[in-house]
Amino acid sequence: MANRINLNATSYHGAGAIAEIANEAKAHGFKKAFVCSDPDLIKFNVTSKVTDILTANGLDYELYSDIKPNPTIENVKHGVEAFKASGADYLIAIGGGSSMDTSKAIGIIIANPEFEDVRSLEGTAPTKNPCVPIIAVPTTAGTAAEVTINYVITDVERKRKFVCVDPHDMPIIAVVDPDMMSSMPKGLTAATGMDALTHAIEGYIMFHLKAIELISKSLRGAVANTKEGREGMALGQYIAGMGFSNVGLGIAHSMAHTLGAVYDTPHGVACAMMLPIVMEYNQECTGEKYREIARAMGVAGVDEMSQEEYRKAAIDAVKKLSADVGIPSVLEAVKEEDLQFLADSAHADACAPGNPKDASVEDLKDLFRKIMA
Repeated sequence: MANRINLNATSYHGAGAIAEIANEAKAHGFKKAFVCSDPDLIKFNVTSKVTDILTANGLDYELYSDIKPNPTIENVKHGVEAFKASGADYLIAIGGGSSMDTSKAIGIIIANPEFEDVRSLEGTAPTKNPCVPIIAVPTTAGTAAEVTINYVITDVERKRKFVCVDPHDMPIIAVVDPDMMSSMPKGLTAATGMDALTHAIEGYIMFHLKAIELISKSLRGAVANTKEGREGMALGQYIAGMGFSNVGLGIAHSMAHTLGAVYDTPHGVACAMMLPIVMEYNQECTGEKYREIARAMGVAGVDEMSQEEYRKAAIDAVKKLSADVGIPSVLEAVKEEDLQFLADSAHADACAPGNPKDASVEDLKDLFRKIMA
């Protein structure tokens, strides 16, 4: 059996890495960048750290900021039209998953215009051409969208998110600079960090054990904005992305997508709330994996524990990390009358089949109940 692994052609890591953007743009012969970044990053002069480098090197660009958390079909459509009008020949995505996902969808549609109906990209759309070249610059340590073949778009009209999985959307260059993440507020740092941990635990391959270890050691420090914490999270979330992009996810993500679509819950918060609940649900199908998760999260004495003990230890370690960084355990917006729609949507999500244990609609309703106030 052959296992396919898709990664960036080039990635840069470490403080000051954004300086390489100008060198790469020149080396590729790019003429004009379409810079996708959300309004807050522009307002607080995070985006300008990159655009100042472009300006200093005589590189032309146009800024596109019609981007919101949980990006929508309309954001993508507007972006496609703006790209066409700009005369740009490549994209620079600066931000978290929202900027990255919007850029991927724009780039795919420009290169594959037969998919201009954004909904047609859901699942594994049979695109023929690589997307417009993307240089991805994450400002959050969580989604790892800079190294994945996935993106997620919100269908506001139908109150659902849909997952798109396409090797053609991979950014050609990832620039993972922890200095770009230093202005993240504590809540966003915590939420995106728990999203990365969810990626690592749901995807669990050898890549992921290192990611789990790094995230567990670094997230508390990153929330406190320590240099070591930021650097550890920047690398840990990237490694988690390397893994889950190639092996898939599970119902923690399918349920988180649904919470985001219905209540606009931040994705990382939704993942953090669902992760220990789903770990408890899945534990009987995991063999000794939870022993290694517990070990990677710093739990002592796991080799002397019974199966029941080390499984509980792994789940408890996730709960403690989530609590330590300020993630809530309940979502007051969830009501009993919403459960059928939530469960149906999560069951239909593209991530659900990757779960190690089949989950029926009724199972999902029971799991959603665990986050109700």
